[in-house]
Amino acid sequence: MKRRLHDLGLGARFALTGGREGWVRTLLTALGVGLGVALLLGAASVPQLIEERATRIHARQPFSEGSDKNTGHLRASLLYTDADTEYHDDTIGGRMLRSASASPTLPPGLTAIPAPGTMAASPALRDLLASPEGELLRRRLPYEITQTIGDAGLVEPSELYFYAGSAALSTDSGALAAAGFGNIGEERPLDPMLVVLVVLICVVLLMPVAVFIATAVRFGGERRDRRLAALRLVGADARTTRWIAGGEALASAVLGLAAGTLLFLGGARVLGPLGLWSFGFFPGDLRPEPWLALLVAVAVPALAVGVTLAAMRSVTVEPLGVVRGGRARRRRLWWRLLLPVAGGLLLLVARRLHLQPNALAPVAIATGATLVLLGLVTLLPWLVEAVVGRLRGGPVPWQLAVRRLQLSSGTASRAVSGITVAVAGSVALQMYSVGIHDDFNKVTGADASRAQYTVLAEYPDVKLAEKMIDSFRTTPGVRQVIGTVTSYVTRPGTVADGDIRPTTQLTLGDCATLAELARVGSCQDGDTFVVHASDDVEQNAWMDRTARPGQPVNTAADGEPGAAARQVLWTLPASARQVTARPDPSGEERHGIYVTPGAIDAALLQDVARTEAMLSVDQRVPDAAEYIRNTAARLDPQLRVTTVRTVDRDRQYAGIRSGLEAASLATLGLIGASMLVAQLEQLRERKRLLAALVAFGTRRATLAGSVLWQTALPVTLGVALAVVGGTALGALMLRIIGKTVTQWCLFAPLAGAGAAVILAVTLLSLPALWRVMRPDGLRTE
Repeated sequence: MKRRLHDLGLGARFALTGGREGWVRTLLTALGVGLGVALLLGAASVPQLIEERATRIHARQPFSEGSDKNTGHLRASLLYTDADTEYHDDTIGGRMLRSASASPTLPPGLTAIPAPGTMAASPALRDLLASPEGELLRRRLPYEITQTIGDAGLVEPSELYFYAGSAALSTDSGALAAAGFGNIGEERPLDPMLVVLVVLICVVLLMPVAVFIATAVRFGGERRDRRLAALRLVGADARTTRWIAGGEALASAVLGLAAGTLLFLGGARVLGPLGLWSFGFFPGDLRPEPWLALLVAVAVPALAVGVTLAAMRSVTVEPLGVVRGGRARRRRLWWRLLLPVAGGLLLLVARRLHLQPNALAPVAIATGATLVLLGLVTLLPWLVEAVVGRLRGGPVPWQLAVRRLQLSSGTASRAVSGITVAVAGSVALQMYSVGIHDDFNKVTGADASRAQYTVLAEYPDVKLAEKMIDSFRTTPGVRQVIGTVTSYVTRPGTVADGDIRPTTQLTLGDCATLAELARVGSCQDGDTFVVHASDDVEQNAWMDRTARPGQPVNTAADGEPGAAARQVLWTLPASARQVTARPDPSGEERHGIYVTPGAIDAALLQDVARTEAMLSVDQRVPDAAEYIRNTAARLDPQLRVTTVRTVDRDRQYAGIRSGLEAASLATLGLIGASMLVAQLEQLRERKRLLAALVAFGTRRATLAGSVLWQTALPVTLGVALAVVGGTALGALMLRIIGKTVTQWCLFAPLAGAGAAVILAVTLLSLPALWRVMRPDGLRTE
């Protein structure tokens, strides 16, 4: 062991003191390893980042009065209500606050409760309000900014959030009382199908990183082997040369660790505040889990040494040179097939574990997917060798590329193995995501052509409804207003013990509004209707116990079973017609009693349940949605404006997909950067050969074409293998959750992305190619 450590140290010295050529190779390898390490550290930071975001969210959640083991009984000292809104597709969170004691509890990030008419704003919201783009938003939030919310009160640096002071808040108007902040609500567990998706994402995104690190430590292998031959000439044995080569890789890996750490820290500071895909973070929150960081720090150097030792077994370094040939041994296929087969069998076993469920299921899924993708990496060199060995003839650039691949296809195969794994994993992810799409994207039944926005008052009254209808009808861009007031009415009289008092809804609206909610036919002010559900006989029978034409109903619906209810009676006219409900623009059917304003005194509706306005807008009017939200905020900051959506998307699923998009971009960038570094290293290795070919009259365009074909051939084969392997993996993953493949052609865009990466890498490497083809490339020492 002491001797092996000495050999490793000697190799590290060679890597760091080997002159200009040695430094270039070491730095290129360190750069490649550093890119992978930065992404690995980012992945190791995800658990901590999620925990920090959850902590920040919980820290500003209010809780009501109760007991606390440290402070005793907690009493409410603050009134609040949510005041969230949207602006140009951005969500703006906010709360209205009012002190309820001399020393009210403070939300995190505030130094005092804002006075009425003022507000505390996050830095991003403050900047938006101060910019020309925030003109319409300033009308909605006409408060003077007196404070800036500190980092402790924000989830991310780019969050748009505010606290506004209000003197009008009261529990009667819907405000809630808070005794403190830091409420940890019940968290919704992750759906088992999303657990499988998260596991697959982790495997797919990290496998290319590991593959590239293994490839990067083999940069400059040919020059290194010639240097090792010189060591054999001065007395080193074969085993010593292998460990010296491992020491060179170790030095490059350690430098790569340092470079990757710096890239990770710098990337966190740059990318965190940007909020890509609506996901930002404070740089301090992105910290690797200690044991994961230690694992990266140990695994990367160990992988570098292990890969180098394994690679050196296929090279015989003799005192007078490096022996790679005679007759090259053909790559064996049988053991390469064992990996994907074993992975597939393990995934089938994981299906049983997942159905039970079992804590080992995620481990089995991750291991099975890893084996399948790793099998593709081992199959690629065999496939490239088998195909290029049978190619003959063609144009000169094609022949140069084919001959180079026939002499040594391993380097080219390793260079594209990362993109093979990435494309295969992406195909599997896309198939899985499409397979579970319908489970997390529900069709609401809404008709967005009839209304595009809904405005709802949670603590409404009839006067508010009248103001809403009048105000929205004069709002720019609004074409039609469907405004209703909904209350509950009951059958008057006492109810026997154990019985439920017959109850139904009473909906007040004009004829145009009621025609949107039921098939009323002809309608005049003063008409009334008994509206039945279209296909619920049992519900209609229950409703008819209350809605009896010619009989009274109690509009003060607060009676208890077995007791006489408070009586506020109104008689349903005997002329009330029976009609059938139709779905409103949101897809909901509303049955019960429908009345027009002339048929009832609105003052009788003392227990209004809901005041709502559905708005149809002219899409040609710019910022029509913002005018609607401004009108709602002017009427009452507690009004909720929502968009009528035909599809309701699960938030957990949407969050995972957003994270996948961000991580996929990072992985794709790593693959492109890694292939560019590998291409530059290959050009540097072949500098003298390319310069000699140019000196003998070979056209530069011919050599550029040969470089393109040398990259395109392995990539084409790798993408084809990835499509087959990724499709099989996706089908197996869907089988785990009992789903079937719904689309088989999802690989086309991903294959196109792989081709685009190759084209970009080739174009970026052309300047280096022109430089190495200069005559000074023939110089030697």
